[in-house]
Parts: sequence; C-alpha cells; structure tokens
Amino acid sequence: MKINKLNSIILLGLAAIISILVVQLLWTKEAFTLEQKKLSQKTHIALLEVAKKLYEGTNHELPSQNPVQKIANDYYIVNIDNDFEADILEFYLKSEFKKMNITTDFEYAMYNCQSDEMVYGNYISLSEKGKGKQTVYFPKHKNLVYYFAVRFPNETTYLFSSMRFWFILSIALILILLIYVYSIFTLLQQKKYSELQRDFINNMTHEFKTPLSSILIASKYLIEQNPIKEDKKLHTYTDIIINQSNKLNNHIEKILNIAKSDYTPLELKTESILIVPVIEETIINIQLKYPEANIKIETDTDNYKIETDVFHFTNLVYNLLDNAVKYCTEKPEILIRISKENQSLKLEFIDNGIGIPSKKISYIFDKFYRIQNEKSNEVTGFGLGLYYVKEICNLQNWKINAINNLEKGSTITLSIPYRK
Repeated sequence: MKINKLNSIILLGLAAIISILVVQLLWTKEAFTLEQKKLSQKTHIALLEVAKKLYEGTNHELPSQNPVQKIANDYYIVNIDNDFEADILEFYLKSEFKKMNITTDFEYAMYNCQSDEMVYGNYISLSEKGKGKQTVYFPKHKNLVYYFAVRFPNETTYLFSSMRFWFILSIALILILLIYVYSIFTLLQQKKYSELQRDFINNMTHEFKTPLSSILIASKYLIEQNPIKEDKKLHTYTDIIINQSNKLNNHIEKILNIAKSDYTPLELKTESILIVPVIEETIINIQLKYPEANIKIETDTDNYKIETDVFHFTNLVYNLLDNAVKYCTEKPEILIRISKENQSLKLEFIDNGIGIPSKKISYIFDKFYRIQNEKSNEVTGFGLGLYYVKEICNLQNWKINAINNLEKGSTITLSIPYRK
C-alpha cells in the first residue's frame, strides 16, 4: 500500500470518527435542552396545581392570568391573591412534585406582608445528603402581595443524571477516537521501523555480496592451481573456503528474497505438475548435503497433480526437509506421506527430531524466529526457512500446521486444495 493511500485512509477514518463525535455532542446538547424544557413544563403544571389547591375552600377565584412565572432556570414564583399557611404549601408542593415525578431537591419561601420581606420556608431533600442545608436568600418581588417562590438548587445535576446514557455514549466515542489515534500512531511507527529494518537488511546483504563474490572467484581460481592440487591439506582448506562461501552466499540470497517479498509480493508462475517426481528430485539434493538422512515417500499413487510454481514448491519441500534433518540428534528418519482427504491433498513431513515446545509451536513460522535450545545454537541460519514456507503457502491458499508426534519428533502438514 502506497504511503499516500494509507494517509488518505487514516484521514478519512479520523474525519469520520470526529464527525460522529461532533454529531453526538450536538445531540447531547439538544437532549439536555429538551430535558430542561420538559422539567420546566412539569414544574409549571405542578405549581399551577398547587395554586389551584390553595384557592380551594376560599371566596377567591383563580385569576385568568397564569400565576406561575419562571424567573430563572431553577427559580419560580407563584402569585396567590390569598393568604395561606406554610405547612399547607409544603404539603401541596411535595404531593404535586411527586405526581409529576420531579425527584430533585427543592426549597421554598413566602412573602410576609407584615415584615415586607421573603420568609424562608424549608429545604426539602429527597436524600440524607441534602439535610442540614443553609438557608438561601430569596429576593422580594414588586407589585405582589401573596406569593411564594420555589428554587431547585440541584437542577443541573438532576438533568445530567437523567442523561447518563448520552454521556456514557459520548465518553465511549471519545475513548474510541483516542484509541484510534493511538493505533494509527503505533501503526506508523511500526511501518517506519519495518522500512528501516528492510533498508538495513538490503544494504547489509549487498555490502556482503561484493567481497563474498571476490572470495569465491579467487578461491575457485586458487583450487585449480597445481601447487594446491598437489598439496592435499591446502586443497582441503581451499575447498572448505569455497563451500562455506557458497553457504554464506545462499543465506544472503535468502535474506534478500525475503526482504524483497516484504516490499513486493512474490509472483508465482503456476503450472500443473506431478508432485512425487519433484519431491524425489528434492530428496536426492538433500541427501547430497546429508548422506546419512533416510527419507522415504509413502503414497498410494504417483499420479497426484497440483497447480503450483515448480521453483517455489521445490524450495518449500527443500526447506522442510533441510529443517527436519538439521534438528535431529540421531540418524535422521523422515517420512513424506501423501494422501487425499476430502477435497484436499495432504503432505505430511514426519521426522524423528527433537520436537517443538508446545508453547512455542505457533511461532515457528514467524520471520527470524528460532527456538532457543542446544540444537538451535549448533544450527546455522537466520530463522527464515519456515517463514518462506508459510509465505508460499499463503500465496496459494494452502494450509500449513505443525504438531509434535506422540513418541518423538514433529509433523508438518500441508493441506492443498485438490481436484482430480
């Protein structure tokens, strides 16, 4: 994926989440306003019912003009052209607020004609926390004789508590946004480190190949010289130089191929092949390297065909066999079992090696991963063989897994889609 395309996707995702968050916050604000209006309407209705009850049993009639006035969001006054008692008022306020399901604390005060000031009534709390509140000053209003005032000191808290779901959803979206930003930051950091690693490997391997090529050319020329041919010891030493240089060259080529495949996917040139002859030829090559290895094929027919890239399939089999032989502490005994199961062709590579620790068996196909044990310390390599095998399998939609045998060694199984 190109960096500009990745940046576009990141920005689009970020813009989408921010847009959703902004919309959510606007909805929350609108919901708060609606809750505020709803409480105001319920309070108006409750106070109007209180006013009606205070007029009952008197010679006065309820005026046509609405006696309830909202002075502030949490402050109301009710004009009553009639004298009333504080206890009766408190009783009516409690009962009407309860009917309207207004469950927040409130306090009230009444105008006293004799003292010409507001007389504090009481703080009505629905919880123990509100007990013992200090009295609050209620201002006097002009042109009113008999009236009372009601204040809701915890109105904002009450409204917030009724909107828990909206706030939880908003907080969840903010957390998602933060996690997204952190994930993107981590992704970009990992991408940067991956590119640095790839560049380092490419530069390192290229720097190694130039002197290595010179060593190989000089060694091959040297071994052809008569003085070297005549001296058995010198000939052996020169042959060791050539063999080890070739081995090092193969390791470098493998690293280069893996580094290249990380940047540009491998291209497979698939064709229909008989797998048994290919495996037999690979066995011959392995036994040239490891003459002591005993490798057998077990199959019910030699006519199994698959669609694959011959070159990469050969490398795949070679890597599996090479790995099986290297991790044996005794004479290598390897069985390649080929069988058909449902719509798949199974290739099982069964060895008598040291096996794989059960906790680490899922990591053996990771790049550069090598299990630390006595045998792995003796074996040369970079932990790329099984990673390469896994990559080839993934490119062809093959399944691969590894298990430990009951007695000794391990089994690596390939499941290849098969159509006759």
